[in-house]
Amino acid sequence: MLKIKTLAKNIGPGLLFASMAIGTSHLVLSTKAGATYGWLMIIPILLANVLKYPFFEFGIRYTNVTGKSIIEGYNNKGRGYLWLYAFITLATSIASPAALCSITAGLFINLFGIQGVSITTVALGLFVFNSILLIIGKYKLLETTLKFLIPILFIALLATTALVVDAGQITAVPNFKTPDYFNELGVLFLITLIGWMPTAVEASSWLSLWSAEKYRIDNNKPPLKEALQEFNIGYILTSILAILFLAIGCMTLFGSGTELSGNAVTFADQVINLFTTHIGKWAYGFIAVSAFATMYSTCLTQHDAISRVSVDIIGLLVGEHKKFTGKKYYAIGIILIALMSIIVMYTLGANMGLILAIATAISFILAPIVGYMNLKNVTSSDFPEDAKPKKGLQILTYIGITFLSLLAIYYGWIMIF
Repeated sequence: MLKIKTLAKNIGPGLLFASMAIGTSHLVLSTKAGATYGWLMIIPILLANVLKYPFFEFGIRYTNVTGKSIIEGYNNKGRGYLWLYAFITLATSIASPAALCSITAGLFINLFGIQGVSITTVALGLFVFNSILLIIGKYKLLETTLKFLIPILFIALLATTALVVDAGQITAVPNFKTPDYFNELGVLFLITLIGWMPTAVEASSWLSLWSAEKYRIDNNKPPLKEALQEFNIGYILTSILAILFLAIGCMTLFGSGTELSGNAVTFADQVINLFTTHIGKWAYGFIAVSAFATMYSTCLTQHDAISRVSVDIIGLLVGEHKKFTGKKYYAIGIILIALMSIIVMYTLGANMGLILAIATAISFILAPIVGYMNLKNVTSSDFPEDAKPKKGLQILTYIGITFLSLLAIYYGWIMIF
């Protein structure tokens, strides 16, 4: 009972990570992986979750031990590290929030049957609502909101999966043939899936900043073991949810010959209608709630995270880090990210494929470098010896860095040639 109480008290960063991670990589990519390629896609999903684990774990480890964000660790290692991470954050802040909000807006339009309103208008409303929510409530309200939202999402998704499995595998169209996994299109999809599963590697700094904020608010820093336990639960949850979305895609779409659209509204309509056709109209509520909760929780947490990271980086670059940790700069960051994302959406339209392609290319190619930077932070000479990751975890990190580097090189080769 004591352990459960301790864990409940420490819940925060891991929960926010799970909430943020289960968006595009799960609802969109995991579902599409199952729908297009079938059960074999469980291998790259599990592989990505295992190989990327150390990169995110180090964000929690560094902050818990030092009391500083891992971004400060980059700065301590050299300004070049900080400038590189600033570039990655800039690319992410331009592309990802707009893409996520376009999908969320599409689901909102579908869920409430809204007619005659453009996706950009709905997205604008979501950005305004999220900005007000975050500025007023800050981290505490975000954490409290997700403590209610994530269980609803998990229960709804479990119910949806159970209904899908009970209904059985969809009947394949005549002469259906599984697409080739290893042609250029298949390899590109694999790279995208692994690159975003469970989320982009740079989100390790988001975990770090959420941890620092929770410790500050609670005026208490748990032992490293307890902090890692809380994170591990959130991380395992994201892996389970990815498999559930894969299962839903396999059972309802694999073999149907249906190609999922890149347009947010069309995608939302396809997913929900195909599920209800397979299970029954009565199941609409479970499916719609789980899909919308998935994307909205991601949309909200990423807005908070990118704002925090951006303000943290600027504070370090201008040499006034302590000043930039104030409430005023956090609010400014929230507003600027919202405005930037709205401009991107109006410029690029509702085609999430184009926006995601930009974010994926930069994030994925530089992911091994971020992983290496994180490893350097928690294995450096000034990091306490007893808090350093064990050899097994360090070896797994090098395997992950090597694997992602090879994929990044191949991805760059395809994009250029």
